[in-house]
Amino acid sequence: MVETVLQQRPAPEAATLIGSGKVRQLSELAEAAHAETLLFDRELSPTQQRNLERRIGRKVIDRTQLILDIFARRARTREGQLQVELAQLNYLLPRLAGRGVEMSRLGGGIGTRGPGETQLETDRRGIQRRIQKIREELESVRSHRSVQRKQRQAVPLATVALVGYTNAGKSTLFNLLTGAGVLADDRLFATLDPTIRAVALPSRRRILLSDTVGFIRNLPTTLVDAFRATLEEVTEASLLIHVVDVAAPQAGHYVNHVDKVLAEIGAAGTPKVLALNKIDLLPGGAEDPQTVRQSMGAGDGEGGPVAVPVSARTGEGIERLLAVIDELLPVDPVSSATFRFPIGEGAPAHLLHEYGQVRATRYSADWCEMEAEAPESLVRRLAKYLVSA
Repeated sequence: MVETVLQQRPAPEAATLIGSGKVRQLSELAEAAHAETLLFDRELSPTQQRNLERRIGRKVIDRTQLILDIFARRARTREGQLQVELAQLNYLLPRLAGRGVEMSRLGGGIGTRGPGETQLETDRRGIQRRIQKIREELESVRSHRSVQRKQRQAVPLATVALVGYTNAGKSTLFNLLTGAGVLADDRLFATLDPTIRAVALPSRRRILLSDTVGFIRNLPTTLVDAFRATLEEVTEASLLIHVVDVAAPQAGHYVNHVDKVLAEIGAAGTPKVLALNKIDLLPGGAEDPQTVRQSMGAGDGEGGPVAVPVSARTGEGIERLLAVIDELLPVDPVSSATFRFPIGEGAPAHLLHEYGQVRATRYSADWCEMEAEAPESLVRRLAKYLVSA
């Protein structure tokens, strides 16, 4: 970044967004700084982008295009790559006109150019076919996720999702709570693909915790639509842990931006806990977030979400956070029970080991008897194997 220019005006200019005088100023600054690219911190219409490039004589990209490029670099799984490509193509489609020789053919399956058919029409049809194919593949992903979710819900474990502004420390907190090796990096959108792991609460209940993509202000609509399959993990959660970087000067604004995105995807009504992260970076430690907490309308659960100061780096406040999650989740009390499984049925015994605590195991020729402490929901599911008192 060699130069930054700000402008305030009553309304955007339809042709260039910024007006002819500012366009001349940018052209002169770009010439003097030998800049090759101009970046606008808002979305440009296709017409505005073309007009700016013609008048300034340099490449112009907007906020959405930059975010898409970052997403493309971060996507690792096939699902993430498909979602990014879908967003890129939806962004590109209305911008085909006027690009001329800059536009490259998509290749593979577009077909040959027909009589009287322009290059623009060929490219547009190829993109539309590719969009349709990606949507079909993502629908398959969504169906697969739905099957996985139903399998998880067969043993009704509550699902908790980590949400928050990008770079708030969600993945670091996720790794601390679960012991997972999710990439935690000081970069925008380091995590694109959701990861789900089991976590034990103080009551010995187990929950499923998911790490999700970070939000930003003015998240482009194309990204919200493309990542809807991923964001389903948020909308299906029983509880949201909203991770806030309290060391950031704009912490309160970031909270509002995340709440706006949650409303857009239909998760505004989901119960929420504020994890005020990075207290180790504050001079006053755990006492410093009080002012930030009040500015965000957070409290002790009355009139706002419960706020818990934590440090995902040092582990401070994590026990309190787990206790609050335990208190807010639907009650699923743990009880002692004895189960007797036929030797040939390993699946129910596996469920008991995975979601309960087996205290003793006895074997006979035909049976495997287990004494365990398990959530009531699991006891009900395995009711036919219960040994009556």
